[in-house]
Amino acid sequence: MQLPEDQLRAGHIPADLYRRIPPGTDMRQVVIVQEAPRSYKGPIVTTLVIVAGSIAVLLVIAYVVQVIAGAVVAVLSATGGLSYTINRTSKTRKRA
Repeated sequence: MQLPEDQLRAGHIPADLYRRIPPGTDMRQVVIVQEAPRSYKGPIVTTLVIVAGSIAVLLVIAYVVQVIAGAVVAVLSATGGLSYTINRTSKTRKRA
């Protein structure tokens, strides 16, 4: 019996709890209630939801920026404010 839980299951009262019991109390009628162990499921689920939401928001922002950039290029190309030329020159010299 190394853990306090083992002591309580066996019916023994640890010294720190024994000191808190008022004198003259019938020990056969004392009930010790233990606190339930902490559940980590809630904080883990909350963290996963926050991470997934953040990733979704970043993906939506990236998509919107891409659509806006495409629309700006299309408008500038159509109005003549933007043009580009592809120049494909040969880099090899011809020998005469």
